Amino acid sequence: MYFTYILTNFSKTVLYIGVTNNLARRLAEHKEDAFNRKKSFCGRYKVFYLLYFEEFQWIQEAISREKELKNWRREKKERLISSQNPNWDFLDI
Repeated sequence: MYFTYILTNFSKTVLYIGVTNNLARRLAEHKEDAFNRKKSFCGRYKVFYLLYFEEFQWIQEAISREKELKNWRREKKERLISSQNPNWDFLDI
């Protein structure tokens, strides 16, 4: 399985979209970057809280969806998140 996911920071002011074949591992990597203050986007903005994800059987589908979501305006991303996670709760996997 492959995943396209949306992360945020604690105050939910930043959105980050990514793709992976191991969501738990990738979330741990984002968290490690944030706590080690890496120079990556997620490290700088402390982005490691999962808000939304989709599963795909093929990597090409997941990458295509990631690209699609990255081109959306923030308002559209917010509606997508709210459709599955109306309270914007931080998800555990």
